[in-house]
Amino acid sequence: HEIFSDPGAFVVSSTGALGRAVRVPGGYSVTGRWPFGSGSPHGTWFSPICEVDDNGPTGELVFVLAPRRDVVLHDNWQVSGLCATGSVDFEFRDVFVADRLTYRFQPEPTQPGTLYRLPTRSIFTFTVATVPLGIASGAIDDFVKLASSAKRSGDSVLLAERELIQSQLGQIEARVSASRAYLRHTMTVLLEAVEAECDLEAPRVDYRLACTFASQSALWAIGLLTEMAGAVAIARSCPLERRERDARAAAKHIAMSPAAYITGGKLRLGRDLTNVAF
Repeated sequence: HEIFSDPGAFVVSSTGALGRAVRVPGGYSVTGRWPFGSGSPHGTWFSPICEVDDNGPTGELVFVLAPRRDVVLHDNWQVSGLCATGSVDFEFRDVFVADRLTYRFQPEPTQPGTLYRLPTRSIFTFTVATVPLGIASGAIDDFVKLASSAKRSGDSVLLAERELIQSQLGQIEARVSASRAYLRHTMTVLLEAVEAECDLEAPRVDYRLACTFASQSALWAIGLLTEMAGAVAIARSCPLERRERDARAAAKHIAMSPAAYITGGKLRLGRDLTNVAF
């Protein structure tokens, strides 16, 4: 109620445990600086992860919550893509956080639903792996609009009438759609495995493969669309220019790392995955 009684409440977080929460009477004294604070300029509350320090590091991780007035924002989001996310660094400097404004990282589920029993890492990656696909879908729409009115320099035929363009667009549509279906399928299989209380190793690895494949398919699609559009695609006035920058920035997220292919290969070859993060 303290946070969400305000209809304009907006909570900003960051996933790295880069802060220290020192135990003090009634709560914690929190110090730390976190990058990639998406939406920070609009944030009303900030909730990063910290390692608890109780007369020394404990290894315990905790989320803390503090209002905007207690947080320092750093104007350092000068990037090539995803500019509008405003993902600046935010900092706590010896901020007192009461116990009531903390919660444990990866606590045991308190609700019976399947969603609440999914591994935290699997939920998180789904929310970011869909972004490049969405950007690619928007880029397809942008190109279709462009192709309906644009011609090559010195050519009287619309791009939309050229068979090569038609063929390439068909391939793009197929691969983006296949990537989206693959992502949905692997998440469905993972949810079914959680519901049936089966071993999650194979479903989680397959799902991470789908995340990486989705991002790479999106980059391939957008890259080909800009080639098909020609020189106009490098102009700031062309939406494809921004689509390409945003997709490339989004695909840098660790959730879509090409390392997932190594893990998928290891699983298929029966190699040990004990020390592999997925």
